[in-house]
Amino acid sequence: MICLKAFSSPLHLPTLRRLAPSSSSLRVAAAAMSSSAVAAPVEHIVLLKVRPEAVASGAAAAMVSTLQALATQVPGLAYIHAGPVLRLRSPAAEALGPTHLLHSRYATKQDLATYAAHPAHVAAVQGHVLPNALDTTAIDWVNAAELPSPVNPGSAVRLTLAKVKEGVEVPQLVEKVAAATKAAGEAKGAKVSLGENFSPARAKGYQFGMVAVFDSVEELDAVEGDGKVEEAKAAVRPLLDEVLVLDFVAGPAAGEAPTPASL
Repeated sequence: MICLKAFSSPLHLPTLRRLAPSSSSLRVAAAAMSSSAVAAPVEHIVLLKVRPEAVASGAAAAMVSTLQALATQVPGLAYIHAGPVLRLRSPAAEALGPTHLLHSRYATKQDLATYAAHPAHVAAVQGHVLPNALDTTAIDWVNAAELPSPVNPGSAVRLTLAKVKEGVEVPQLVEKVAAATKAAGEAKGAKVSLGENFSPARAKGYQFGMVAVFDSVEELDAVEGDGKVEEAKAAVRPLLDEVLVLDFVAGPAAGEAPTPASL
């Protein structure tokens, strides 16, 4: 797994007809929450800087619960996690200051568009996200890694967003990171998803995204300073202008009780 930290909009809002999920679709959604291994998944990340008073009042907790509940309300939503950021790992992350995030996955871009337009999602954004978030940043990509990266409750996830230097093509970075990660990251227990952002309007200039998934925080911490990981960083450093890195822990599936430390 490559940690790039050493290198130096709101959610979708259109509307569609509400689709009431059947009992079978609820079972599928619950199963997807526990594994989320979608072939060539479309990744959707939203970083949220939540108002301090929203955390103190419980409004942030209600926002998280409402977003998590979308797993059983929106067809085509393969996986969703909403919750707090565990650690900000780079100066760019500290400057942006996200406190919470949403991570969701879809088999196709059309499934993402359906989620974006679904009335339950629109209601969650308008009723809980917009009133409680000082700032949002969003990025979407199609996974270019060879293997899936299933996320389970308790998985530790490192998110990396990057801007490339002038003259560098983003596909060049994707190819370079994919090769370096295959050599370094997966040997250390990480499963990755990475790709070029296809929603630039909401991304604050970030052109590339990657999640590296570990079984636990301890496994994630164990890669710090690893020789192969450092070699991988060196291989892509010349291509990068700015890098945002943060960590989070995936919460329980929809319908499971959250841990007390969720917020």
